[in-house]
Amino acid sequence: MTSFKGPLLLVGAMALFALLDANSKLLAGRYGANQVLFLRYGTLLALLGLLRLWRPGTGGPLSTAWPGQHLLRALCMAGSAYGFFLAFREIPLAEGYLVYFTAPFFTLLLAALVLGEKNGRAVWFWSAMGFLGVIVAMAPGLSAAGPWDAYAWAFLGTMTYAGFLTISRVLRSEQGAARLIFWSSGPLFLAILPFAMAEWVMPDAYDWLALILNGLFAGGATLALALAFSIDRAARLAPLEFSSLVFALLLDAAIWHLWPGGWTLAGAAIVVFACLMSERATRTR
Repeated sequence: MTSFKGPLLLVGAMALFALLDANSKLLAGRYGANQVLFLRYGTLLALLGLLRLWRPGTGGPLSTAWPGQHLLRALCMAGSAYGFFLAFREIPLAEGYLVYFTAPFFTLLLAALVLGEKNGRAVWFWSAMGFLGVIVAMAPGLSAAGPWDAYAWAFLGTMTYAGFLTISRVLRSEQGAARLIFWSSGPLFLAILPFAMAEWVMPDAYDWLALILNGLFAGGATLALALAFSIDRAARLAPLEFSSLVFALLLDAAIWHLWPGGWTLAGAAIVVFACLMSERATRTR
């Protein structure tokens, strides 16, 4: 029987990433990237430490035989986090997402070049169809009026995000929540510390909650994503990343009261159809 665990984890990660991006955009006007990411990684480390104090061994072992690969994954995670945070500070979510939606293509390409995975024509076709749906949904409202460095940050975030997924696949034999959080968040927490202190702005009670949630959203999304790519192929999972368009539209309506128009709904329908057909095509191979 075909397992749907990987696809479900992937779609869950996309929902959490959409929440993370919306939360980060709300915080970006008041806090610098270093402070937000310092507290993001600090939240994850504190949560891991408390859980392991309460129940020793929670999340699995911390030791690794591949410290270099874990540190490289942490570097990719930092590039993605900084890239999207700095991009969304200057441009709308929709414009940043259009850059991000090139990620499935880079993920498939890296899976073929680095991991030797065979994707097949159907995967590329339905990925292209999903990207077409994104263009249909977003293009009518795009202005491309933001500063070009913001789009460059979004592209950096996209490339390093694809690298994170590829390395997670390489490290599939060393998965585990504790190991992933410790090796990804720990080095970044220490590296960012002096920069975060230099730009520190004291949050109020509401913002403390938002900053802690930022860490929880990021941690949940990262764990779900890494686990999904450790148990299933990029060919099956990468096209499903376009599902985040649906979550972004829901959040736009709920938070900013931006209701989707006809083009947006048509594009979202194409995305959903392409995701379903891609999953079906890879499941039957």
